[in-house]
Amino acid sequence: MTSYEPLAHDAVVLAGGAARRLGGADKPGLRIGGRALLDRVLDACADAGTTVVVADPRPTARPVRWAREEPAGAGPLAALDAGLRHTTADHVVVLSADLPFLERDTVRRLLTALRAERSDGVLITDADGRDQPLVAAYRAQALRRALAGLARTASDGSAEGGALTGLPLRRLTAALDLTRVPDAVASFDCDTWDDIAIARARIREHGHVLDEWISAVKDELGIDLDVDTRALLDLARDAAHGVARPAAPLTTFLVGYAAAQGKGGPEAVAEASRKAAALALRWAEETTGGTGEPDVAPDATPDTRPDV
Repeated sequence: MTSYEPLAHDAVVLAGGAARRLGGADKPGLRIGGRALLDRVLDACADAGTTVVVADPRPTARPVRWAREEPAGAGPLAALDAGLRHTTADHVVVLSADLPFLERDTVRRLLTALRAERSDGVLITDADGRDQPLVAAYRAQALRRALAGLARTASDGSAEGGALTGLPLRRLTAALDLTRVPDAVASFDCDTWDDIAIARARIREHGHVLDEWISAVKDELGIDLDVDTRALLDLARDAAHGVARPAAPLTTFLVGYAAAQGKGGPEAVAEASRKAAALALRWAEETTGGTGEPDVAPDATPDTRPDV
């Protein structure tokens, strides 16, 4: 299997909207699955060389560069222009900060398509086929050229950034040659409280909750580690069945600690898991004599104490 080699890129995340349909709530800070919406998006674009968030600065799960459109609240095109000025890569991922189900694989898929196509950019379309220009990857030069052209048109020849104030995103998409990729899940955004409720319910569904919980814990602890969930669950099962139920969480904790004491990383976790699993099996074999039944000597006297 060949590893993914990302197209070198920067990222611009727009997080400064007024959230009027949420009553002016701090939308980027709303939590879905224990993580702020903004942090979920920042995790999805973690491969970026430089990540620029266009909003007032706030604590985030990873370091970013901050920018602000002038005047503040001037709209998405003005915000995009402000963020783009802090990037240097030939390709840029542009995202809104309200995408609860955006994942790294989606961003990588956009970049892979951009590498393969000759278009100016690749964007996601939603379940209704509508363009989502804030879930997209663009060629930076084409994006800058389109924004400059819109600014000149809006200001009768002036290239001042303020000329982009209030312009809708469809003006940008109309000026670019774009490839479209349908994705009803990644394009889901949180504009209303109903959307927030749907997102919170979805991540608690059986097929999602464990991955969401692991991601939330890693984010909270400030670690970035590919976790082999199946291997750790198998280890916990072996420890619980072969030793005692309380051995399950204690064993997985010790595996993590051992990996941290060593070189760290997924390989160290896997090696420690293999050793602990083998030990649990040996422990169980001693208890059952390899038969699955308790190992009792043939001439042993049964213990008839009341508490046995």
